[in-house]
Amino acid sequence: MVPGKDTNTVYLSELLHTDSRFTCCFDQLTAILEKHGIPYKLIGETRDIWCRDYMPVQIGEGEFVQFRYEPSYLKDDLQLQSDPKIVCQANNLTPHFTNINLDGGNLVNWSDRAIISDRVFEENPEFTNKAKLISEIENLLGVELIVIPQIKSDMTGHADGLVRFVDRCTVLGNHREQEYKYWKDGINKVLKEWQIEYIDIPFFEYKDRKYKDNAIGCYVNFLEVKDLILLPIFEINENRDNEVLSLLKQIYPDRVIETINFNEVGLSGGLLNCTTWTIKE
Repeated sequence: MVPGKDTNTVYLSELLHTDSRFTCCFDQLTAILEKHGIPYKLIGETRDIWCRDYMPVQIGEGEFVQFRYEPSYLKDDLQLQSDPKIVCQANNLTPHFTNINLDGGNLVNWSDRAIISDRVFEENPEFTNKAKLISEIENLLGVELIVIPQIKSDMTGHADGLVRFVDRCTVLGNHREQEYKYWKDGINKVLKEWQIEYIDIPFFEYKDRKYKDNAIGCYVNFLEVKDLILLPIFEINENRDNEVLSLLKQIYPDRVIETINFNEVGLSGGLLNCTTWTIKE
């Protein structure tokens, strides 16, 4: 489960291809994948484009764990809630199913470690013992689990819009001085406890009354596959595109970094990690 090293194929929801709102994003994304010889496939029987959330987590070649997908933020929009059992059956996947409720977007992996936000406790109220819940997830995935605070104003509470692993003891994430004080204090406490270095990545907020939950300005939600990092850029006022691109080139000197304007998708609340499911086949 080491991003960028073990993953071979990128999967995308069929809806990213068929929904006319996202045609430009789909075409650009697949063109970049083809340029770098990275195969991609489409996932059928999905109800929204955020396939990272409802697809299983790979724990080994041909081995998957499927969490329950009943996010609280979709309780009033059940028509958007993909059924993992139907999706897995339609796409010839036979994962191990667990009743723990967890979105894939709230799980950031690195080999024997993973980061998750504390939203997981709210999504599993039947676990009155938080340590037991964490232990069960660790056993399922074969990792040690690092719990960070969620951003309370974020509808999803996901970790993949906050941090990403650089290596086992280094993460990059949203610039702490730009974040809420409670989050900065909380993440600093976790970093100290786990002896993890943190690289601050600038971000910006894009206000739009029509798209209140948009993800425009969040650079850490990039796609990482093989030696390629596909970084979202935004090309609008107040962007930090050049600054972040330069910074990632320093952080990943041995990786190929491509950029993509994914704004049509970003307006709907997610970016590149959200709309991709990467596995080793």
